[in-house]
Amino acid sequence: MKNGIVAIVGRPNVGKSTFFNKICGKRVSIVDDIPGVTRDRVTCETEWNGTVLTVIDTGGIEPKTDNMMFRHMKDQAEMAVAVADVIIFIVDLHSGITANDSDISALLKKSGKPVLVAVNKVDTTGETPPEFYEFYGLGFEEVFPVSSIHGTGAGDILDRVVDLIPEEGRPQPDEGRISVAIIGRPNAGKSSVVNCVLREERMIVSDIPGTTRDAVDSDFENRYGKYRLIDTAGIRRNAKIEDRIEKYSVIRAKAAIERADVCLLIVDATQGVTAQDERIAGLGHEAGKPTVIAINKWDLVEKDNSTVNKFTKEVYAALAYMDYAPLVFVSAKTGLRIDRLFTMINDVYESSRKRVTTGVLNDVLNDAISRTQPPSDKGRQLKLYYMTQTGIQPPTFVVFCNQAELFHFSYQRYIENCIRKAFGFEGTPIRLVIKQRGEEFPR
Repeated sequence: MKNGIVAIVGRPNVGKSTFFNKICGKRVSIVDDIPGVTRDRVTCETEWNGTVLTVIDTGGIEPKTDNMMFRHMKDQAEMAVAVADVIIFIVDLHSGITANDSDISALLKKSGKPVLVAVNKVDTTGETPPEFYEFYGLGFEEVFPVSSIHGTGAGDILDRVVDLIPEEGRPQPDEGRISVAIIGRPNAGKSSVVNCVLREERMIVSDIPGTTRDAVDSDFENRYGKYRLIDTAGIRRNAKIEDRIEKYSVIRAKAAIERADVCLLIVDATQGVTAQDERIAGLGHEAGKPTVIAINKWDLVEKDNSTVNKFTKEVYAALAYMDYAPLVFVSAKTGLRIDRLFTMINDVYESSRKRVTTGVLNDVLNDAISRTQPPSDKGRQLKLYYMTQTGIQPPTFVVFCNQAELFHFSYQRYIENCIRKAFGFEGTPIRLVIKQRGEEFPR
């Protein structure tokens, strides 16, 4: 199925979020008459005429401003434009072309992306208002009358969006092929690991952090299976992201995580786990992706009998929320244990797809309750009635109880550990959904 990314941009308070909510079919973005309500990018996925569209709503662009909030919003919008296949530029019929509209149109022309102008607030039916034609003066060939409130005109502009999406779309996973996002800080050796795997210089390798700007896909097969490696740009702390191109690379790296089946976190053994490694690992964890931790440059570390154990403890102390992720010490330079990566990738991928029957799952739940009683508060006792698995990738379990507020995080973690001990799930996050008796069952 064809797929693409659409960015909705424009100055503040022209109706971008209302239009976004209308085409997504639900209230995703907050809508208010106060300019600047939408500060960061908001995304939703929708389908139109057989094409899957990832739609990005952005904060209003103020091209010339010293206000830090509006500068942040402008940066966020520019990043959305950088990753989009098609841009919808929202303007206001009643305001006419403003100076900001003209400045934004100049920015969009520099992007080289297809731009569709949506003249919002054409709320009456019948003949198009004469002032609509003024907006051809922005210099774009395709201008559409729309009403964000009523949804009129949205179908016409989405038809054109679908026409402009490249037929090849974004890479889709092949049947039986595991997509692996190679993530980590700049200069940790991500591209070197890919080159070692592919046995060829498919990626540019440099000692200059940030060489890889885009996410690059490489399909290959070996005796372990079929894979797609997604080499991503290194992710730095936001405060250090000054180069605009590098800002775009961070967005692409996050997008690579979203479309991957497995994350391979590369950590530089000569520097250990840094705060930035923790944040990058958290991106994969929050996205629900199974993860393998590869400690690269192990050949450069002086070792004794306790080095491996000491380093392992330090890694899991720093990444305490990811103690489920397996760890391996590798060297892209010498090829040390590179093959071991694939058995681990296969294992965590299968863990993320594992299903457990409800009967066996509740046996484990009852055993866990009998060994450690649920918590109580002010005479109220937590009671767990039932548990069932409702999803995979990541494995998701719904637990029904009498009082959801009594189900403290510590006891949730205990139940999760019992599930892991009984069924494995090595390498993958587990999601627990707590439902109070009488609440609607999740679909």
